[in-house]
Amino acid sequence: MKRFESAAAGTDEHLIDQAAAGDFAAFQELTGRFQSRVFRVAIRIVGQQQDAEDVTQQTFLSLIEHVDSFRGESSVATWILRIAANHALKVLRKRRGLPTVAWEESADEDSYSTLPHPEFIARWSATPETLAQRAEVREQIESALSTLDEKYRIVFVLRDIEGLSVRETAESLELTEAAVKVRLLRARLMMREQLTRAFGDESTRLFPDHEHG
Repeated sequence: MKRFESAAAGTDEHLIDQAAAGDFAAFQELTGRFQSRVFRVAIRIVGQQQDAEDVTQQTFLSLIEHVDSFRGESSVATWILRIAANHALKVLRKRRGLPTVAWEESADEDSYSTLPHPEFIARWSATPETLAQRAEVREQIESALSTLDEKYRIVFVLRDIEGLSVRETAESLELTEAAVKVRLLRARLMMREQLTRAFGDESTRLFPDHEHG
């Protein structure tokens, strides 16, 4: 019991070191700290509970197998989320019948010249900070996120929700940093379009003329 209590009091980095040395209590504590977060990332990427549960399980199995490979170049949280993202990608590729190779890039899609034009432009009825406090708004955000194409959704989840850097996101998805930046911008534009339709003030709506843009 004392051993488990000492593990629970440690930093993430200390727990990784202890787990690598064979301390199973330290591994249990790491699982307890990150399991719910890993599941949230997984469900946002793969969209199905059973698949998200499988991703979560595989993430911590990988953690057991590779715990001694942590080099401290990022936080423990970032490292674990990158493992989760890799397993989530495997699920997505399996669904589409693709081999588990690098997350594909497209010269046409990963270009600033082909960014989507907003169709619904209006001031929001309240500030984003005020809206974010409402439960129904958070549900709307999750709903909007689920409609994004998976290649944009996963970048948005890792970068804007989980806080990975552009470099870490690129490494996790085996993309260039340039591609991550373009996909993130696309995701942000599409998310804002959908949320503006839900929370925009119709009386302030603008009607852009794309033909002369």
